[in-house]
Amino acid sequence: MEKIEVPDEGTVPLEAIAPDVTGLRVLFTNVFALTSEAGWTLVDAGLNGFAGRIRRWAENRAALAPPQAIVLTHGHFDHVGALDGLLESWDVPVYAHRDELPYVTGERSYPPPDPGVGGGLMSRMAALYPRGPFDFGARVRELPPDGSIPGLPGWRWIHTPGHTAGHVSLFRDADRTLVVGDAFCTTKQESFLAVAAQRPELHGPPSYFTTDWDAARESVRRLAALRPAVMAPGHGQPMAGDDAARALVQLAERFDEVARPEAGRYVEHPTRG
Repeated sequence: MEKIEVPDEGTVPLEAIAPDVTGLRVLFTNVFALTSEAGWTLVDAGLNGFAGRIRRWAENRAALAPPQAIVLTHGHFDHVGALDGLLESWDVPVYAHRDELPYVTGERSYPPPDPGVGGGLMSRMAALYPRGPFDFGARVRELPPDGSIPGLPGWRWIHTPGHTAGHVSLFRDADRTLVVGDAFCTTKQESFLAVAAQRPELHGPPSYFTTDWDAARESVRRLAALRPAVMAPGHGQPMAGDDAARALVQLAERFDEVARPEAGRYVEHPTRG
């Protein structure tokens, strides 16, 4: 698969992504803190074993105050791995899309990965990645159907399925800041070397866990139509500026050419839930 490059100056640091938006890289995935007058909200929960690291980062930036909630873009292992550990200290609700609830309440495991797509070590190792079922109990709540996010005025969630059935991205219209989740990446997530180098380039969602490529393409098109000024992905460097926005439009326009695998388990037989 090809890449869509973005100049280095299009990247922005995790600690200063946008007003009231900061992030933390947890090995090869990112978590984010979104702040409002009501407090702050954690977006995603990284990898297993990193609850202490996330908690210390949060305490340093939030004067020991726990978040008012945790919002999941989706429930894959690298986005919920530290959630149990965090909930031992933080008695807060966990919000997810309705279609993602079965995967985070113990009802259903995610579909098997497709290690043969995308190439690279991260893809080849995909058969070893946990896929649930994950059960985070009674704290899990459905995101409001009107698109609002409790405690985050000015932000809205957007259903961006394809990588998972209930995947969401978060958007703040006032300054066009987009928290992407895994709807697309700014690194080639299938490649261990690319993940280590963190070169700024746009790619589709992590291919080894993407189960509906038509939906994934439409989700990228939906996000590109927003013309985001800042993009904070679950994997890779945050990006900002006109070059990054144009690169996203190119990814949307050429998605089947540069992001969609030529063959694979879910290319021929998509799974939508």
